Order: sequence, then C-alpha cells, then structure tokens
Amino acid sequence: MSIKNAITACALLFAALANTAFAELTTEQEAAKTRGIILYNQYKAISAAPFLRIAAEAGDHEAQYYLGESLRRKKHYMNPEARKWYEASAAQGDLYAMIQLGRSKKDFCTFSNDCPPDQKPPIEWLNQAKHMAMPKAIQGDAEAMYVMYELTFDEEWLEKSAVAGNALAQYWMGIGYQEGEGFFLPWRRAKAIEKCFKASAESGYPKSMMEYAAILFEKGDIEGFRHWNEQAALAGYASTVYGYGSDLAHQPDTYGFPFDIIKGYALIYSLRELDGGGGILDLAERKLQKISDTMTPEQIAEAKEFAKTWKATHAPLSFFPDKLSR
Repeated sequence: MSIKNAITACALLFAALANTAFAELTTEQEAAKTRGIILYNQYKAISAAPFLRIAAEAGDHEAQYYLGESLRRKKHYMNPEARKWYEASAAQGDLYAMIQLGRSKKDFCTFSNDCPPDQKPPIEWLNQAKHMAMPKAIQGDAEAMYVMYELTFDEEWLEKSAVAGNALAQYWMGIGYQEGEGFFLPWRRAKAIEKCFKASAESGYPKSMMEYAAILFEKGDIEGFRHWNEQAALAGYASTVYGYGSDLAHQPDTYGFPFDIIKGYALIYSLRELDGGGGILDLAERKLQKISDTMTPEQIAEAKEFAKTWKATHAPLSFFPDKLSR
C-alpha cells in the first residue's frame, strides 16, 4: 500500500458515516470542523469545542457528534448540553450519537431527578440504532457490521466486519486473539493475530501498523519493522512520530534507522503542539534537549524549518482514539 493511500485511509477515520458531511458547509465551516476534529483527536477536547460548534450550529451531524463528545468528556458525564448535540446528530441518523445516548449511565438529570418527560430512554436509542444498522450490515456494509458489534458485543459481527475489510474491526480482532479469545493451537493463534494486524495495517490504521511492526521485529524482520514505523509516522500517529524521530536522531540507535538528526529533531519538535492529554509533551521536551546537545545552532534552525514543512505536507498529529469513547 502506498504512503499516499495509507494517509488517505487514516483520514477516512474522520468521516465515518458522513458521506455528505461537508456538502452543506461553507469553506469556513468545513475548515472549523476539520480543525475541531484534529484537536479532538489530539486529546484537546476543550480547545476543539469552539471549532466544532461552528459546524454543529450549521447542521453538520458529525461535528454535532464530536461536540457532544467534547462536552461530555469535559464534564465526565452526560450533561444537558452534550445531550443536546448528541440528539441533534442522532436526529440526522448518526449511529454513533445514538449509541452514546444509549450507553449514557451518568446523565446529569438522573442525579437531580428532573429529566424532561419526553427524553427518550437509553434503550430506545440503542434499538433505533440497531434498526438502522441491521439492514446495512446484512447487505455487507463493513462499518455497519462493526456498529452492530458495538451494539450487541456479538463477536460474530466483529469477525464479519473484519472479513469485509473494516480496519478497526481487524485491529480489535487481533487484540482479542492476543488476549486469549478464540480457540487455536498456539502456532495458529500467532498466525491469526499477525493476519489481523497485517490486514488492518495495510488498510491504513496506525495502531495496527505498530502491532504488526512488533510482530515482524520478533520474527527478525527489522526492515519490515522500520517500514511500518515509518508508515505510522507518516500517518501522523503521535506515539510513533516520537519513536521514529528518536530513532532517526539515534537517541538511541536501536533499530538501524539511517542517521538524520535534522529530520529526527524536527519530528520531535513537531510534537510540542500536543499540550493536551496523551502525556507525550514532557517526553518530547526531554528528548529535544538530548538531541540538541549534539547539534549546532544552524542545524537546530534548519530542523525547525523542516518541522514547518513537515506539518504543512503530512497528516495532522493524532492519537487515533476510538470514535466511540467510553
């Protein structure tokens, strides 16, 4: 799979079940939505909310969903404003919004015992999502099959989605096999795990790229390990950008990456924008100090310019959190 195709596949994670998401938005509203989702995927839910609100108020169901997510995560429970945006998204057929409404156990109004009388119970949202997803799943829609898995936790739907090519389903199948699910002879389990992660990696999912890379490393395929590390970094996976940059700067030189201290410093430097969650900022700052100790001021200046170019020409940094957060 080409680098361009891998990045494109990762970008599709931002547009699940939103075939016409941008059609009704102005250029400015589209830009705000994109910026909001980028920030959300960098664990900056509070910073994301104002951007998402612009597109949500314009009627975009995906922006409404992510705004609901941002507001819920900020409060750590289903609060009235979050519910408002989930319901607006669900009213447009967004299955993810229906699922979150159906899973809400900590609704603020239940604590105060003043829920609106017309507020739909969680089970009704789940039943509505099933009613909408089932026909698509039966027709072979890979994402609808995955949604059915989230709704029912029936492993058969997860397997069907994975077989149909859903990268996220393939990833979770691999994780499940790693944790002992399924019945295999030991050597067949290992092959099944590798098959799942390889398929998901080739579909562009960065977390699977790193799982598959680790398998290749254990098998002694260091070149394959380096390849998938680079692919995950090109896709913007923040954790791998850190590792890849460190490897290029030979801080340390563990996997035989070619020495490129300018690019290595630049990649670590680019992580300084991740000042939300994820816990990577402190690591990046310490690594930058180690790398800069071996560089001239001119090299550091060149690396900072390289970082600007990289950001402008590559996928945005992301931790790739699951769209259906808990």
